[in-house]
Amino acid sequence: MNISQLHQLFLDSSGISTDTRNIKTNNLFFALSGTNFNGNQFAQEALKRGASKVVIDDEKYSTENSILVEDCLVALQDLAHYHRKHLALKIIGITGSNGKTTTKELLTQVLQQKYKVMATKGNLNNHIGVPLTLLSMNQETEIGIVEMGANHQGEIKALCKIAQPNYGYITNFGKAHLEGFGGLEGVIKGKSELYDDLIANKQSIFISIEDKIQVEKTKDYSKRISIGNSQEADYPISSYTEKFQACIRYKANKVSSQLTGSYNSSNMAAATGIGLYFDVEIEDIQHAIKNYIPSNNRSQRLEINSNQIILDAYNANPSSMALAIENIASLPSKKKVLILGDMFEVGPTSQKEHQYIVDVLENMEINLALVCGENFYQTKTEKVIAFQQFENLKIYLSKKNIKDSTILIKGSRGMQLERLLELWK
Repeated sequence: MNISQLHQLFLDSSGISTDTRNIKTNNLFFALSGTNFNGNQFAQEALKRGASKVVIDDEKYSTENSILVEDCLVALQDLAHYHRKHLALKIIGITGSNGKTTTKELLTQVLQQKYKVMATKGNLNNHIGVPLTLLSMNQETEIGIVEMGANHQGEIKALCKIAQPNYGYITNFGKAHLEGFGGLEGVIKGKSELYDDLIANKQSIFISIEDKIQVEKTKDYSKRISIGNSQEADYPISSYTEKFQACIRYKANKVSSQLTGSYNSSNMAAATGIGLYFDVEIEDIQHAIKNYIPSNNRSQRLEINSNQIILDAYNANPSSMALAIENIASLPSKKKVLILGDMFEVGPTSQKEHQYIVDVLENMEINLALVCGENFYQTKTEKVIAFQQFENLKIYLSKKNIKDSTILIKGSRGMQLERLLELWK
């Protein structure tokens, strides 16, 4: 079966499924395999649950309603690439070390004020998620927003080959996935693969004019659109915070939000600048951003009893951790409590990076600083209290009567620090 025939089967189906637990009637099921499982073994189950056809890559699982391919993952990616060309719509690719999901969600809200937009759901931003995102788009979609995640060089390049973006934005180059990228220079090279693809295909690049790396890497490119706090920018937008709120200003127009932290102001500026480029009215942009409520433990601002809690427990790396601490330091609150969990995938510099965070905390004027995890537990500190195990941290906090405080909770996803919230409810 060639790709055009597979695409027609897809168009005749009710959509793609890769998990028998959420099969819908008339789905086209792809039997993707992983390190510890063989997806072909679930083909029969998928048919029983309502799939019309199953795509497999092991002949011994063939049935009347199966389609045998050489590699299911490659077939899924090829199908997504073919579908993307079939639709001929505008695709905006977004990557970066920090803030790409928030920027994607803000931009989606902004562009939906004028266009029919389909964007990456949650963080489905890898070699499987990007194809599924593209295959969720249809003839009615006017703009697609594709978030691209990576933890090794070459991954963004591969995702660009599938998605063929017409526009791209890199939020920043930070200390994320240092282990996989091989250091900060590897991060810069890996994320810049989005630039490489856009330039090679003569497509457009959005940049933050305040990011020296972005400016340098695109300085000789004519199809560059700049956003940021400079009158030289194509869209001059200033960022600031107002009490707990991240805010921006474009000309005489203030855009407020329910987000916290200066780092989110830059995400808002990007969404605003790109929205203006696509002719969304500033009043509609103000409405979209003001009504965006963060979720999934990302920069959530919660009021629980007398405490203001900033829950940012979805992810953490040295760059985002430093920005979150800097934000807390700038807030007017008299009582400040910081609860930080280990940062994962930092690589050989892990202990150095965790020690640096503790050193920053040592020199801050805060009421209480707590860190948790194997890496933080090994740091040297006088003022910061370190816990090796989460349960010990939770027991300690349960005995503390924390009131009228601003509390930052931040750590990598694996730490699951959101479990602390029940202490204050």
